[in-house]
Amino acid sequence: MSRRHKADKRKIAPDPIYSSLVLEKFINKIMVDGKKSVARKIVYSALEKLGQKLKSSKPLEVFEQALENARPSLEVKSRRIGGATYQVPIEIPPERRTSLAMRWIIANSRAKTGRSMTDGLVIELSDCFSNQGATIKKKDDMHRMAEANKAFAHYRW
Repeated sequence: MSRRHKADKRKIAPDPIYSSLVLEKFINKIMVDGKKSVARKIVYSALEKLGQKLKSSKPLEVFEQALENARPSLEVKSRRIGGATYQVPIEIPPERRTSLAMRWIIANSRAKTGRSMTDGLVIELSDCFSNQGATIKKKDDMHRMAEANKAFAHYRW
């Protein structure tokens, strides 16, 4: 019998306003110390401001497009062969792509000093929507690293 065990995925309920699973996951990632109501307030007000800023009547679609623009498709993993360690480019599974994009957006929103989390989130999401900003730069750097190490792709496992 194998010693490896794959953890069961928890099912989460969609968010109450937009009925979106992706948005509820995003709220869960924003949440600090179990304060979900605070996280919801931040995200919903950010979506409202984002809709006003981009003059869109559907802020959820803007959010999903921003998230799509931030999703990476390749990453590098260290692989030790012989005495050398190679950075091997691999394709990222869809769930991890979304998770990485959310993590980067939240981290860059929190890094904006002198602004509230709501304002930082609005700025970062609008930057992602227009394919610019810190999150998109991080994605491009990751893709550039994978492209530079394409020669080691045959070490993939």
